[in-house]
Amino acid sequence: MPTAQETNKATLERLHDALNSRDSDLIAKTIDEVVAPDAVIRTPAAVDATGPRALEEVFGRLHRAFPDLHIAVEDSIAEGDKVVSRNTVTGTHTGEYLGLPPTGKPISYREIFIFRFVDGRIVESWGVVDTLALMRQLGGLPGGLS
Repeated sequence: MPTAQETNKATLERLHDALNSRDSDLIAKTIDEVVAPDAVIRTPAAVDATGPRALEEVFGRLHRAFPDLHIAVEDSIAEGDKVVSRNTVTGTHTGEYLGLPPTGKPISYREIFIFRFVDGRIVESWGVVDTLALMRQLGGLPGGLS
């Protein structure tokens, strides 16, 4: 029988697989299944929604700007009721993002997220995303595209 930590890691892997699928129906269905309705989702991106809808809003924006978005999990560590995921995110900037017009350029940035689980579902998350690297690659900050 798998431990709670193994089950939670598998649930997070299932979420990442759905997010990488680029299938909006699968993404919405998976988010609804693995994220508790009252989950507190802390993300660097300002969102109007809460709970599962917050994740859908964030990834909707990301997939419109970077249709080939891919999250590569570099490390996944589970302890107690939490799973930490260190990721590299890649994609191609073919849609507007944060007011920046598409550049057609590839992007790559790193992020770390902590997810807290209760009864196999995400109830809380914290994220640290290297938005400085992303914005530089998009030409939104000095040191970026020329």
